[in-house]
Parts: sequence; C-alpha cells; structure tokens
Amino acid sequence: MDRDLLGHLPVIVAVARRGGFAMAAAELGMSPSAVSHAVRLVEERIGQPLFARTTRSVALTEAGEALVAAAEPALEDITDRIERIRSVKGRASGLLKLNVPRLALPLALMPILAAMAQRYPDVTVEIATDERLSDIVGEGFDAGIRLGEMIAEDMVTVRLTQSFRTIIVASPAYIDRHGKPRTLAELSSHNCIGYRLLRSRALYRWDLSDQGKEVSVEARGSVVVTDPLSAHEMALAGIGLAYLFEPLVRADIEAGRLVEVLRDASIDEPGLFLYFPRRAAMAPKLRAFIDTANEIGQASLRTPGRVA
Repeated sequence: MDRDLLGHLPVIVAVARRGGFAMAAAELGMSPSAVSHAVRLVEERIGQPLFARTTRSVALTEAGEALVAAAEPALEDITDRIERIRSVKGRASGLLKLNVPRLALPLALMPILAAMAQRYPDVTVEIATDERLSDIVGEGFDAGIRLGEMIAEDMVTVRLTQSFRTIIVASPAYIDRHGKPRTLAELSSHNCIGYRLLRSRALYRWDLSDQGKEVSVEARGSVVVTDPLSAHEMALAGIGLAYLFEPLVRADIEAGRLVEVLRDASIDEPGLFLYFPRRAAMAPKLRAFIDTANEIGQASLRTPGRVA
C-alpha cells in the first residue's frame, strides 16, 4: 500500500461525506487547497477521477463510490480500535461529535458536559445544534439527541430526561393586552409564535388535546422561528403565545414571567434520548458519555431489547 495514498483516504471520505471541498476542509482543519491537493494526488495514483466536479457541486464517480465504500468503514474501525487501546491505559479520549437540538442543552446536556470535563479531560465533546432530523451516520456524528418518537427503530437509545408536557404559555403583558384563550378555537384570534420545520419547510401544527383526543392545531401569527429557545425568548418579550416543553419554562412560570394557558390541552412527550448505531456503543468516548449521564442521574437505559 502506498503510504501517501493511505494517509489521504480520510480526506477523500470527508469530501464525500460533506459534499464539497470547502466543507471537508473546515471539518478537517485544513485549507481547501490542501484538500484539493490530497484528492488530486489520490486520483493520480489510482489513475481514475474520484469526484465529478462542477462550479456548484461535487459528486462521487463510480470509482469514488467504490473507494469510499471500502475506506470509510475501515477508517472508522481503525479509529475505534485506537481509542480502545488508549482507554486501556487510562481515560477515554478522542473527539465525540453530537448532533442535538438547541433545547437539549438546557434540558439535558449541561450537567453531563460539566461532569465530562472533570472526569474525562481527554475527551472533547463537539456539539452541532441542529433542528433538522439529520442522518447522524451519513454526516459523521457519533450520536444524536432527539425526542424518543423521532428516532429510527434500528438505533440504540439512552434516556436523558423523563417525559414532559408540551404546554402553551404567554407573558402577563401579552395576556393584559389580549386576554387568555379559553378554547382551542380561540387560538386563531391570538398571535401564535410559529415553527418552521427545516427539513420539510412546512409550518408545524401544534399537537394538543381536545377533551382527551389528540388534535393538530394550525397556529399562525406575526413571527415564525425554527427552534423552541427562540420562541421562549419571544414569549418572555410579550410577542405572543408560545408552544414549549414545560421544563424549559418552569422557572419562568414559578417566577410569574410566563403564564400557562389552556392547561387541559397540554400533551405528554416521551422526553429526550441519546441515540446511536449499535456498533458505536463500543467506542470508549461514547461509553464514557453514557456512564457519566447515568451516574449523575440524568439518564437511564430505555426498554429491554435496546442494549447500550
């Protein structure tokens, strides 16, 4: 095996995964020209183009697909084995990449990250906040965090929070100006802070309970956001009604900064879960994260049949 060729394989895999030279360069901490040079070198040694390039896109050729299909799992296996060897000598180490929604930080992650920093200083946790339902395997993440109902069945899951209610809140100032809605039908006459789903681009319909029956209610108003933390801030500012997870606003309700409305219409959500492909559970850096979450009381393993 050509040693230069072997050393450049991670660059080829990164370009394929990220779909471009610039994004691969940012991920690898290299310059775009260095990435381009590495790709060109491998193509010259193999004697075939690996990527079809245009001014707007980069796509794998047939030869590129074959090389990445062979190289990517091999590189992952080598990385995992090196981390396991290092962990035998002491602490877990390496870069743990998590894909999470923004609300996971205040609801679940902060105490885990604080404990990880003390217990495993050789593990760097890199967090990509993402409101889409991303393909964590295809995009190079070790694990993700989502609501339990949004996770594919073939993933291993670890509970990070208990179940919680989804509620509607408003500031006292908003209620003074517009009053409280008394029925679900009255939501149409209120300024509701909407959510735009990033993957489908559709406006999210609020899932609520109408006399014990789950319904989806169209909520419209003067502002549309893409994450609950933004809606939380806008509710505090008196802009309108916000649809939020109860733990996120509990302190504000207790302090009188927000008021819950239509309490009987609230529904229960299953809570937040860490999820990852079964093979990833062998990585010491991920085991360290799971163990830390369990030890500080933030997580418990999900139902039998899902082994972490």
